[in-house]
Amino acid sequence: MSTDRYMSPLSERYASKEMQYIFSPEKKFKTWRLLWIALAKAERKLGLEITEEQIAELEAHRDDINFETAKEREKLVRHDVMSHVYAYGVQCPKAKGIIHLGATSCYVGDNTDILIMDEALKLVKAKLVNVIAELAKFADTYKELPTLAFTHFQPAQPTTVGKRATLWMQEFLMDLEDLSYVAKSLKLLGSKGTTGSQASFLELFDGDQEKVDRLDPLIAEQLGFTSCYAVSGQTYSRKVDTRVANVLAGIAASAYKMSNDIRLLQHLKEVEEPFEKNQIGSSAMAYKRNPMRSERIGALSRYVMIDALNPAVTSATQWFERTLDDSANKRLSIPEAFLATDGILDLCLNVVDGLVVYDKVITKHLMAELPFMATENIMMDAVKKGGDRQELHEKIRKLSMEAGAHVKKEGGENNLLELIAADPAFGLSFEELKSAMDPSAYVGCAPRQVAQFLETVIRPVLEENQDLLGIKAEIYV
Repeated sequence: MSTDRYMSPLSERYASKEMQYIFSPEKKFKTWRLLWIALAKAERKLGLEITEEQIAELEAHRDDINFETAKEREKLVRHDVMSHVYAYGVQCPKAKGIIHLGATSCYVGDNTDILIMDEALKLVKAKLVNVIAELAKFADTYKELPTLAFTHFQPAQPTTVGKRATLWMQEFLMDLEDLSYVAKSLKLLGSKGTTGSQASFLELFDGDQEKVDRLDPLIAEQLGFTSCYAVSGQTYSRKVDTRVANVLAGIAASAYKMSNDIRLLQHLKEVEEPFEKNQIGSSAMAYKRNPMRSERIGALSRYVMIDALNPAVTSATQWFERTLDDSANKRLSIPEAFLATDGILDLCLNVVDGLVVYDKVITKHLMAELPFMATENIMMDAVKKGGDRQELHEKIRKLSMEAGAHVKKEGGENNLLELIAADPAFGLSFEELKSAMDPSAYVGCAPRQVAQFLETVIRPVLEENQDLLGIKAEIYV
């Protein structure tokens, strides 16, 4: 680890080794060479004077990149692609003259970006599916546990702990749908030339349009793609980067929502994220158990959501067939969006897998509010005993205010049931009122909704992506 220069926290603290490798120089330049080999093979197949011996030489040196040679050359020519063409040629003297034949820099640069984003989206998808799977287990376990629900963070009708988890899950599911759609829509740039007109290839093939038309499909097939973008300038449209970044921002927003809820629940002491035996919560307050992983999810998620503006602005400000003010921004915004999202999903996996539920605290909080929520049922029971509905409604309103004041102003327990039992208009004893305080009677269809959601919506998704399941997150700090 270097200590005398800036190191990105994304690589040092947050992103996995797998995601870091996808955006590493080694992966990038090996992909460049893969693309040069694909181009040479396609051009040979279409009749250019390229020998099998030249292609074999290129393949022999595909992975042993002479980085130092390229680095020294770039100092001289100030062009990364031509520096690596030169370095590859040093290793492949017989093939030197046909490397990058007819192509422009974006042939390797842009096609590599698509290939890398495609691979990175696969890793994001795998982790996203596993987050959904862990949430499904959690929701199923707690589908019947009543809990106090909140609107405006004020006590509302009860729900269940599992039902709340389905709300987090549903948003991640939307992200998975968006990711799958965008990933399937990705195409290679192919080899379109300097302005996208393929003029250099029409020249190479002596005006044979049929051969030019076959070039892109031959390249795409070798790289595992079905097609290339039909039209382009020198680059693929930067709208592609925008779409990818928006998918990542969507995942970040869903993770942020879940992590915020968990932080609030941890404040209420109802739910707690994993806390390791030797973990320190505060340098000053030794007793503290801060929700630092959920807080980190929020911090990284904000970064990804804002970072998505970079590709959008870049896409909007491209001039005609290309301009280079995309390059420096793209080198930062796309890798960092993926690295941060990768870190977010690892944290989500870790948190959900280790969530601790304190059911007794949950029940205590719910029971403190339940008398207010049970008033409609109480009123109906009193009407059955001959009470006047309108008169009882007004009495319950006043008694509820009195009980609320007792809690808020005097710090007492909720005494609404005692107040109702003491009023002869209701004709109900305290014991009868207490018998109505079964929390499960007030959660509505929540348990059934969870079971149906898991069975009809989540199970087919997990079955379809069964080969992606089983990922365990590693948290570095």
